[in-house]
Amino acid sequence: MSYPGYPYQQRTPTVVPAHPFDPRADAEILRKAMKGFGTDEKAIINVLTKRTNDQRLQIAIQFKTLYGKDLIKDLKSELSGNFENLVVAMMTPLPEFYAKELHDAMSGVGTDEDVLIEVLCTMSNNEIRTIRQAYHSMYYKPLESDLKGDTGGTFKRLMVSLCNACRDESMVTDHQKAAADAQALLRAGELRFGTDESTFNMILCQRNVAQLQLTFQEYQRITGHDIEQAIKNEFSGDCEEGFLAVVRSIKNKAAFFAKMLNKSMKGLGTNDSQLIRIVVTRSEIDMGEVKREYQSKYGESLAEAIKGDCSGHYKKCLLALIGESS
Repeated sequence: MSYPGYPYQQRTPTVVPAHPFDPRADAEILRKAMKGFGTDEKAIINVLTKRTNDQRLQIAIQFKTLYGKDLIKDLKSELSGNFENLVVAMMTPLPEFYAKELHDAMSGVGTDEDVLIEVLCTMSNNEIRTIRQAYHSMYYKPLESDLKGDTGGTFKRLMVSLCNACRDESMVTDHQKAAADAQALLRAGELRFGTDESTFNMILCQRNVAQLQLTFQEYQRITGHDIEQAIKNEFSGDCEEGFLAVVRSIKNKAAFFAKMLNKSMKGLGTNDSQLIRIVVTRSEIDMGEVKREYQSKYGESLAEAIKGDCSGHYKKCLLALIGESS
């Protein structure tokens, strides 16, 4: 499954297809790295971080053909902790990986709304549909029904709308419609007592990316402040975070993920599942641009942040995925 993102998005991957590529030779290297006493983690990192998700899956097929063993199970038995979690994420087909992340976010006590927001607020229609299919085949339930059962109110409506995957993706723009939408958002929020959430939901979930960028510019022009400020004034909690994520990912997707990476590493402890998810998935899309945004916004490189926050083979593997050495 390829993740092209929205049409305007700049592609700056740090993991590109290996060429030439010999999955049989790679399978042999991995087998040797795990055979006998001790594990050659360096060899595992060297192979897997220099192959795309699709190529890693081909290596797994060769591994099973050659040795009659499951590569992921062997890796899990040899590795541990966050390094193991990172490698397993790298070896999982992308739709299944996202489906599992969404399912884990909703199972058990409480809901990890950050995961729902990060995935559903940033994906194209095709990506969401592919994840929905994977979710249904893995858990025998529609993603939408689990979202409805696990969220509430305006946030639930936002998640269901995004899960529906019906955003206009034509990239056709209309200045008059942008002006009308900006006025509608203003009347639904700042110009009334209480907030008409349905107007925000309808415009932010339906309009194409280029059209929304025009609408945000128009909103700034007529009010003198950013649409983000209006959302912060009008909403709170998960609903505020959800609408902000839609706006931020539409304005600048790489900057949105840079912010999420910073959030995963700052404060008490590290949100390793978020760090792993973003590094693994964006490395084949726009990690080069995410790194530039990170440096610009936080005054240190993403590599420096990872070095300060992670250790051992986990750190080395993350750095290799973002195209940096340890």
